[in-house]
Amino acid sequence: MIAVARSIRAQFVNVWPVRWFVFIVIKIGLSILCRVDAADLSKVPARGPLIVISNHTGSLEVPMLFAWLQPRPVTGWAKVETWDNAFMGWLFDLWGAIPVRRGEVDMSALHSALDKLAQGYIFGVAPEGTRNKTGKLLRAHPGAVTLAFRSSAPILPIAHWGGEKFLSNIKRLRRTDFSMRVGRPFTINTQGERIAREQRQQVVDEMMYQLAALLPEEYRGEYSDMSRATTKYLKFK
Repeated sequence: MIAVARSIRAQFVNVWPVRWFVFIVIKIGLSILCRVDAADLSKVPARGPLIVISNHTGSLEVPMLFAWLQPRPVTGWAKVETWDNAFMGWLFDLWGAIPVRRGEVDMSALHSALDKLAQGYIFGVAPEGTRNKTGKLLRAHPGAVTLAFRSSAPILPIAHWGGEKFLSNIKRLRRTDFSMRVGRPFTINTQGERIAREQRQQVVDEMMYQLAALLPEEYRGEYSDMSRATTKYLKFK
């Protein structure tokens, strides 16, 4: 019965009128609840595989990026437990999200992500690995660079702020100011060097400094000291 239900749900979410209706509802709803500053998204390439790295302050940036980047297809990883909730499972199926098992090497999720990039998708990655409820950047995990190494896809930093105040603003019947900024695209260049864990951490830190540079100073957190930013492994487009 579960398999049948998932099959029916998958057929339903793949109907384009349904997808467009949901995207329109999300965009109109968020435009009412938030003052969205998204003009910078015009810098996002119109086609081709792309890894977007972003800070992760809550649930607001996910629907924002999916709705505002349309008609480009966008996907990303989501914890497998999300599908335990029928509505969230339906919504994440609609977005084409890929379930990932946390705390282990999930090669199936990695291969699915590589397939999506090969199809020209934008693939969203949050290097912090968990929600950052304060809005200040957390130290990123080195595992976040695996997809970049395996795919060779260009990487684009998109930073955002304001979403961490969304729930408290809703309670006070206030609109939320939500801003997004787009940085310079780059690829990972190891220059033939063998990349061990220490170097992987340096790579992801370099990626995070590119995000930090887009954020107001009070949001930079672990990456506040911009004098420590390096670009040894980054090759800019």
